[in-house]
Amino acid sequence: MALGTTAAVALVGLTGHVVEVQAQLAWSVPGFVLVGLPDTALSESRDRVRAAVLSSDIGWPNRKITVNLSPASLPKRGSAFDVAIAVAVLAGAGDVPAAGLETVVHLGELGLDGRLQPVRGVLPMVAAAAAAGYRDVVVPTADVAEASLVPGVRVRGATTLADVVALHGGTARALPGVEPARPARAEQQAGRSGDLREVVGQDVPRLALEIAAAGGHHLLFTGPPGAGKTMLASRLPGILPDLSEPDAVEVTSVHSLAGTFDPGGGLITRPPYEDPHHTATAAAVVGGGSGLPRPGAASRAHHGVLFLDEAPEFGQRVLETLRQPLEHGELVIHRAAGAARFPARFQLVMAANPCPCGRGGGKGLDCTCTPMARRRYLAKLSGPLLDRVDLQVEVEAVGRDGMRAAPGESTAVVAARVREARAATRERLAGTPWTLNAQVPGSWLRERLRGRWDVLRPVDAALDSGHLSLRGADRVLRIAYTIADLAGRAEPVEGDVGFALTMRLGRIA
Repeated sequence: MALGTTAAVALVGLTGHVVEVQAQLAWSVPGFVLVGLPDTALSESRDRVRAAVLSSDIGWPNRKITVNLSPASLPKRGSAFDVAIAVAVLAGAGDVPAAGLETVVHLGELGLDGRLQPVRGVLPMVAAAAAAGYRDVVVPTADVAEASLVPGVRVRGATTLADVVALHGGTARALPGVEPARPARAEQQAGRSGDLREVVGQDVPRLALEIAAAGGHHLLFTGPPGAGKTMLASRLPGILPDLSEPDAVEVTSVHSLAGTFDPGGGLITRPPYEDPHHTATAAAVVGGGSGLPRPGAASRAHHGVLFLDEAPEFGQRVLETLRQPLEHGELVIHRAAGAARFPARFQLVMAANPCPCGRGGGKGLDCTCTPMARRRYLAKLSGPLLDRVDLQVEVEAVGRDGMRAAPGESTAVVAARVREARAATRERLAGTPWTLNAQVPGSWLRERLRGRWDVLRPVDAALDSGHLSLRGADRVLRIAYTIADLAGRAEPVEGDVGFALTMRLGRIA
């Protein structure tokens, strides 16, 4: 009886777990048994591994082979275990020196011709291996650039299984002229080009966009078609600051798992922008799917912007599933085999017409919608969802005067002001678990204003009249602090609170 041992990584959501891969070869009736809660794709690795070994001109051991994936209670999914299983089997058969293999992590799928195929989620897998103390990782050649983004790990690439055997001192005939397999990346979104200077005649919505960027607030634009709602939303990522290194690693890990990351450009350092179509399903927006859950648009927009154009046209179930990530900054997808967690701390921007025909703004003289159709259309944006959107701004149609107006400030100028405001916010919140005004609880803000209740007169009036709830009042305070940061004031004044209240109550009627 012989035993070969190496390591791989199992992903549950974005969390990686190092898995010990053990292969036992016994003198008994030949067979191949794989245990340790493998899914269908992993169970099929028995045939892929055997074909890849034979294609590499290596003899297949004619013995009873039992491969155990430990811990056995952890569900394992996908084909990224193929290389580790093959190495463990060959080590048990004596074709690969077994010494030291238990400290090496092997990742990759095997083709029937022996080539190593790239897999999704290499970055979080390697990061998990590094966190567990592993320093040597073998990956497919196509995944070397991505795996090398993790510091402190020696990454070695291999094109074929024969190359892996040779890396560990075994003897295998190299396959001549084999090209590395190319990763099948999902289609990348086109880069959002455009400058805020191109947005004319929308002074208040532009200011709302700047406030949202500085404080991390969610935003709703309402107005007729062609007023510039989509153009404004697409400019938001441009005025957001670059991602910090920890945030960049987290965002890149999500896109690696989603298959939308191109490692040629290094870590993703700019806030991502996702704008799913209104026909998208709940699984496409928040993630999920049958079998192995995948991150959706909400997770791909982590530390960036999720834009829902024509928001009332989205399914009610899709809109309501966003309430959890808006509140907690993560998505938990439950399946029978367990739960997968994906980060989803994004800025939500929604755009909506005033009615189904779009001509119900202002006096609405040209609107052809019935009152019932208008109410049904606007009711799709439920009260609990709107209550989590700090800024609710009406975008009016631009007339000829606005079309002839001088261009406004550029993206670079506004972005510099946003960076200064965020620096002031970080200084005020130093020593707390929060970094943005949108994250600060109202009790903390109210405590800072104790003894200065006069600045809250606009909020008091709105509370007394019933136009504002206590949670809404806390959100007004958050906006007021962001306005003060943009103006260079340490604390908000009554005018800041009044303007914040105007931004908050500009909701759909």
